[in-house]
Amino acid sequence: MKRARIVLLAADGRSTRSIAKEVGVQPRIVSLWRHRYADHGLEGLQDKPRPGKQPIYTKTTDKRILKLLDKPPPQGFARWTGPLLAEALGDVDVQYVWRFLRSHKIDLVARKSWCESNDPNFTAKAADVVGLYVAPPAKAIVLCVDEKPSIQALERAQGYLKLPNGRALTGQSHDYKRDGTTTLFAALEVATGKIIATHSKRRRRVEFLDFMNSVTATFPNRKLHVILDNLNTHKKNEDWLKAHPNVQFHFTPTSASWLNQVEVWFSILQGQSLSGTSFTSLKQLQEHIDAYVNAYNDRAEPFVWTKKKVRQRRFKGRRITQL
Repeated sequence: MKRARIVLLAADGRSTRSIAKEVGVQPRIVSLWRHRYADHGLEGLQDKPRPGKQPIYTKTTDKRILKLLDKPPPQGFARWTGPLLAEALGDVDVQYVWRFLRSHKIDLVARKSWCESNDPNFTAKAADVVGLYVAPPAKAIVLCVDEKPSIQALERAQGYLKLPNGRALTGQSHDYKRDGTTTLFAALEVATGKIIATHSKRRRRVEFLDFMNSVTATFPNRKLHVILDNLNTHKKNEDWLKAHPNVQFHFTPTSASWLNQVEVWFSILQGQSLSGTSFTSLKQLQEHIDAYVNAYNDRAEPFVWTKKKVRQRRFKGRRITQL
């Protein structure tokens, strides 16, 4: 603190100019704090109250905004907005409302969704799946399997739009033509991050087991631990499992398919390969996805499980209210 240094140097008998040079301030600043300390002691080093205009909005105003956000929005509106808050408060400018929301990082538009698992065996199932990620059995292959159904081959007009300022934007038309759908079966190898994928018209049990036959053929004479969600076609396949004793199914808890790592890859596929693209035929869509899978496998890396704890939080007395 510069004020304390000034006082300490002055106590050593230093001149005002030498103190100013060492501390890096003007000589008049040194004189000010020397005199303030001499007249008032340590209290003299504190800032004095400064005259000025009293703030229009105080902490009480902030509390009123927060209290209003806890209430439902006006009838007919889905959510609060800055102007609605200012109107409801009556004596607060909308610009201050926006500044307050920004300073407290309150986003009136963003929404979060959640899914609660009511599986009574949540802990055991989650530990089983996570255990395969962090400590896979020796000499065994761990696979995450699921389907991405009804991927549409949408044909849209695409191109570049040149603005008057010379800037070019990519875009596509709002109208489109449907050229069919495909269901993508995918298996992610946990140890390598590589993908095995195939297309199907439907996602019935027969298509699922056909895909599993191709997966087992890829890893002959290897023990396979397959992580699946609770889709009905994934269950009640005891006859197939008896015919494939090297394969063991592990199911995620109910409403917890996010534990399946292949869901992460489906999100990557959507963002990097499917969003914003146009296809003139179903075959073109399938070839496009296959090309992406091949390119992805060339640089594939395993996902690293970093979450230390997986909890099942129950909401007591939870209810859904209509506003």
